[in-house]
Amino acid sequence: EGAILVGKTNAPSFAFRGTCDNKMFGATSTPFKVGYNSGGSSGGSAAAVGDGILLVAEGTDGGGSIRIPAAWCGCYGYKASVGTIPATVRPNAFSLTHPYTWDGSLSRTVKDSAYVLQAMARFDPFDPVSLDRGERDFAAALDKSLKGWRIGFTPDFGIFPVDPEIKDMVAAAAQRFVEAGAVVESVEFDISRSHFELAEAWCRLISISGLESIEALKGGGIDLLRDHADDVPAEFVYWINDAYRRGYVDYNADDVVRTEIYDALQTAFQTYDLVISPVTACHPVPNVPGGITAGPTELGGEKVEPLIGWCLTYFCNFTGHPAASIPTGLSKDGFPVGMQVIGRRWADEDVFAASAAFERIQPWAKIYRVTAERNLR
Repeated sequence: EGAILVGKTNAPSFAFRGTCDNKMFGATSTPFKVGYNSGGSSGGSAAAVGDGILLVAEGTDGGGSIRIPAAWCGCYGYKASVGTIPATVRPNAFSLTHPYTWDGSLSRTVKDSAYVLQAMARFDPFDPVSLDRGERDFAAALDKSLKGWRIGFTPDFGIFPVDPEIKDMVAAAAQRFVEAGAVVESVEFDISRSHFELAEAWCRLISISGLESIEALKGGGIDLLRDHADDVPAEFVYWINDAYRRGYVDYNADDVVRTEIYDALQTAFQTYDLVISPVTACHPVPNVPGGITAGPTELGGEKVEPLIGWCLTYFCNFTGHPAASIPTGLSKDGFPVGMQVIGRRWADEDVFAASAAFERIQPWAKIYRVTAERNLR
């Protein structure tokens, strides 16, 4: 569509964590506080946009990999509904990589992400989950009224231990939608499994796509786990080996977990047009030397799965709902905080409409000026 490619940006090995670090290039920092992680997996993309190097950057999202770094780098991140952006994955067109993982964008403004999706969304007959929905005008959706909409806010989906400051900031941001004519209410989720159980289910499911990559490398004469295991994180090696040991019964059990989350979200959407939550349960973590930066292992006295368990994002990868990360301002320590807006399946225009309405009510452009001035001092 005429875009100029500048280069490639940093990411964790095989995109297998919510932080951005690897043993080849090291960690990426959020431009808001160097030395603290940008979030991942599309962390280099988010940092480049947050720092003003790029207007927009491509990202991919298999568990929050667009929305997590968008939250930690103070930019807007968008993950589309399943079937909206085509991908012709081969040799396995039905690979868990797709429709579990989606392309998307990171930008400083909602309008720029709408333009990017306009270029990416289309029907492809060689993608088995691609939907032919005709011409869609995502930019036009930015002017859509929210009057009378019902929005459900959850600080934690009833199960995540979320930093109190993040809860308070996102709760206050959610109430701003009242100024756009919407009704904002608390929504309860009846999820029986713990956040740790659900995060491990994500690790098991996403490791299947990692296993496919390992097998593809073998076809090119590279046995990564045998000859180069030290070049990738130990957690990745663990979960890939775990994937080799699992069978269909295990896979089916994890699809049951996905179904439970799908039902929980769909139940909420019987009442609400949108669901709002924090993007992450914590602020950016310090970078660790050696390419091994991960998320916290404990929050609020609770054990947390460090790869993805502190992210409230992977539910939408389980289910295919569209979701965005919107900047809500800076914490008392100067960290950006992201608000997640989730829409009904295939209601991408609604998520853009809500995002644009919030941007008009509470513009976030000033956070870039504040940070730039602070970094120059």
